[in-house]
Amino acid sequence: MKNIDTKAILLAAAVAGVALANTAAPAAAADSEKCYGVAVAGKNDCATATSSCAGTSKVDAQKDAFIAVPAGLCEKLAGGSLESSAS
Repeated sequence: MKNIDTKAILLAAAVAGVALANTAAPAAAADSEKCYGVAVAGKNDCATATSSCAGTSKVDAQKDAFIAVPAGLCEKLAGGSLESSAS
């Protein structure tokens, strides 16, 4: 009997974890901002003038490549800017 109870508890915990993970994501996205000039090569979040999709920036700190960061953090990062400064 104890084995069945343990499985039921683990299953309930897993379901609760998935439910919480799904509800937390939109709140996090609303509290973020685009931060240009700090993305590592290949880790940008969206297309740039010189790359066609996310994850395709060619150099570190590319001025037109951004990553989403928590609101208020970007300008505290070295090289971080809220606006693209690509020429």
